[in-house]
Amino acid sequence: MNGKIITYGDQKNQGYLSLPKNNQGPGLIILQEWWGLVDHIKLVADRYAENGFVVLAPDLYNGAKATEPTEAQKLMMELQIDEAGDNIESAVKYLRNLENLSINKVGCIGFCMGGGLSLYMATTGHIDAAIPYYGVLVKVKPDWSKVNCPILGHYAEHDGATKALPGIKKEIEKYRNDSTFYIYQNTEHAFFNDERKEVYNKNAAEKSFDRSIKFLNESFK
Repeated sequence: MNGKIITYGDQKNQGYLSLPKNNQGPGLIILQEWWGLVDHIKLVADRYAENGFVVLAPDLYNGAKATEPTEAQKLMMELQIDEAGDNIESAVKYLRNLENLSINKVGCIGFCMGGGLSLYMATTGHIDAAIPYYGVLVKVKPDWSKVNCPILGHYAEHDGATKALPGIKKEIEKYRNDSTFYIYQNTEHAFFNDERKEVYNKNAAEKSFDRSIKFLNESFK
């Protein structure tokens, strides 16, 4: 792996930091699925770093990881939203203070649970772009009137999380008109995770990745 584990937020938090080859670029936060800060998320961070971003993936579970759904759900439900928000905010501040940032812009990509948190972060004023993948809003009700950045959403056709999308989109569009949500046909939840062969969809994953890169580059001009 390209990156390394670092500490931030008065040394209280840990995350995986991955830098581009020239060590310069816009900032990007990547938020984990309910499994924790597993190798898949670190490799996603590396992939975005290879495309020119200074990437930090916070460890929202403080080292805990899950390998089966019951355990993952337990960890997700035990997560305190205010603490997670503070952690992510500290991660954003850490990136903004790095000399590696070529521009004072930080985006946020999240998957599943992390997707919901990326939507939430779009209402906090701390990030400059949000990309939720099949975002699940758990224990949090964002104040959509406070959305302060563009949002690019990636959702699966066959996924319970997508049922909430029309309502989310409608609320956001009351206040902004610069957000886009895609529903990928013939896909299931976690279609971007290439370590889960039963749901991984190569075409949707690659198309969503290309769209994300384009969206971030346009947002960070």
